[in-house]
Amino acid sequence: MSFFSDPFTRIDLIFLAVFLIFFSSFLYTGKKNLKREGLLVLYKTKWGIRLINYLGTRYKKTLRVLSYISVLTGYALMAGVLYMIYTVVKIYIFNPEIVRAIKVPPIIPLVPYLPQVFKLEFLPPFYFTYWIVILAIIAITHEVAHGIFAAYNKVKIKTTGFGFFPYFLPIFLAAFVELDEKKMAKKEKFPQLAILSAGTFANIITAILFLLILFGFFSVAFSPSGVVFDTYATSTITVTGVSMINGVTLSNPSYEKILNLSEEEGFNEITFGNETYLATKDLIENQDKNDGRILVYNDAPAIRANISRIITAIDGVKIEGVDRLVEEISKHSPGDKITITEKIENGFAEKEIILGEHPSKAGIAWLGIGFIGKEPGGFFGRLVANLASFRDKNVYYEPKIDGIVVFLYNLLWWVVIISISVALINMLPVGIFDGGRFFYLTVLGITGSEKVAKRAFAFSTYLFLFILLLLMVSWLFSLW
Repeated sequence: MSFFSDPFTRIDLIFLAVFLIFFSSFLYTGKKNLKREGLLVLYKTKWGIRLINYLGTRYKKTLRVLSYISVLTGYALMAGVLYMIYTVVKIYIFNPEIVRAIKVPPIIPLVPYLPQVFKLEFLPPFYFTYWIVILAIIAITHEVAHGIFAAYNKVKIKTTGFGFFPYFLPIFLAAFVELDEKKMAKKEKFPQLAILSAGTFANIITAILFLLILFGFFSVAFSPSGVVFDTYATSTITVTGVSMINGVTLSNPSYEKILNLSEEEGFNEITFGNETYLATKDLIENQDKNDGRILVYNDAPAIRANISRIITAIDGVKIEGVDRLVEEISKHSPGDKITITEKIENGFAEKEIILGEHPSKAGIAWLGIGFIGKEPGGFFGRLVANLASFRDKNVYYEPKIDGIVVFLYNLLWWVVIISISVALINMLPVGIFDGGRFFYLTVLGITGSEKVAKRAFAFSTYLFLFILLLLMVSWLFSLW
């Protein structure tokens, strides 16, 4: 599907245009509240200060307990983001092929349409509508939490509002709560830590809340409607045992001969013993260091018929999971003809297939599909997998109302993912984030030396900026 063929994208672009007009008019009428600070333009108001002060002084006992939880959460998130950085660096050093495959910089702001433009198929679409809704949810709760804990600790809230980079309006918006920094600095270390970690703590609470909403929404809005398989059935053969490829007899077979006789497009037929196997040239090329063995596809009905990755029915019987698929196949014998319904991009298609015989189980009907079950790598890969664990990855779920259900589900999914991401990134021990000062106060509390704490703070900031620079340079070289 092309970028503009998506109906939600077209509607979203209209909404973006309307928002730009409204936002520009709003800024023009309230230009007296605008103030330039560095690269940012801030719109300062008194919105919500009375409510924040009320919540911060009304629920003191609750906030006292939450202060300890917030600080502990801050340390856990700091450990998590450090592990994340370690994982990314390890991938760039030891797995450059992954970097080349993704083709996305190690650090890039999640802006509207990023997955669509870069064709990041492992991510759902990201619309401008999502961006505005998520900004309102995450940024406001983050900053209000700072304000509530500040009010609880008797630190004055001077202004609230939002900021933006004027040259990228309105993509890089951010909410803020401006505190009395002089009064904040005079507080004991623990109250400061609680105030600093409150925003990320609120992000985690937001993620948990929306994850529960996501679970509930998914259970009522989707139904199991098919099986998703990962691969076709495979076998491993030895290079020296290959006798023929694409009808050409091989003498003294070698990896190079097999590769040279392989055709660029489609499947190559490889004869090994009395059996025929299939392999694309790309599959063969990636196995030159496998100790004289190569992985190939079995000559099975599914691969010959080019069955797609989603099977929804067999002979009109709805397939809701792997168990039902196995049950339906087991009703037949090798040589029986069945009709398979598969999910394709523009709907469904039916194909007639003659079942084969299982290569290791005589008399058992065989389709020839496989389920790898490989766990995703990397910190965020495992995070996304764990968040989706309520879904069986081998089951295709059909939305009960096409279009809007998927749109809402992806919105909820993005709220959870971005909430966790913001919480983690904000606890990086770098000067521009909450984690920078959080780290400084921690070192100060341990050493009792302001000089040591400042040096540690500066070292940490420059270290992570240096790591970021190295990652960006490595990414640029990986494109060549």
